[in-house]
Amino acid sequence: MNFFDFFGLPVRYAIDPDELKAKYFENSRKYHPDLHSQAKAAVQAEMLEKSAFNNRAYKVLSDPDQRLKYLLDLFDILKEEGKNEVPHDFLMAMMDYNEAMMELEMEPDPEKLQQLNEKLRDLENDLSSDVLQVLKIPDASSLTEQEWSALAEYYLKKRYLRRFRSNLSKLEEQP
Repeated sequence: MNFFDFFGLPVRYAIDPDELKAKYFENSRKYHPDLHSQAKAAVQAEMLEKSAFNNRAYKVLSDPDQRLKYLLDLFDILKEEGKNEVPHDFLMAMMDYNEAMMELEMEPDPEKLQQLNEKLRDLENDLSSDVLQVLKIPDASSLTEQEWSALAEYYLKKRYLRRFRSNLSKLEEQP
């Protein structure tokens, strides 16, 4: 059973966080191991398994990035780690950003750091706007190959940007 089915939600990216949370709490009350402490060992084991599944499912579906990866994996869109291709022009842009960050590591400059943050924010916004309509499609099984490809590319680019953003944050924290 996939995480969406477990919560009785449609299989799609756009989900209502309040509905997800309500279903999570409903399942938590239903499957919590403490509520089944007097049951037979097999039932206790099943409830423990369902409780753990409920927690994992909620963790994944409540995080937009993890939810997208889960959808891509569910529909077998991503290749195994290291075999997914990110467009060359994006990688070249990331090299430029990394060079700018290395320069900032050697010669801190608050103004250049702010400019780099703004460029990164613009790039993130452009990426999101490119797939916004695809992310809103009400049924993931109706996505075309081209739409899946766009989502996979978006996910992979975002992953690069998250790492870059993390490294940039560390640079900002330095005195």
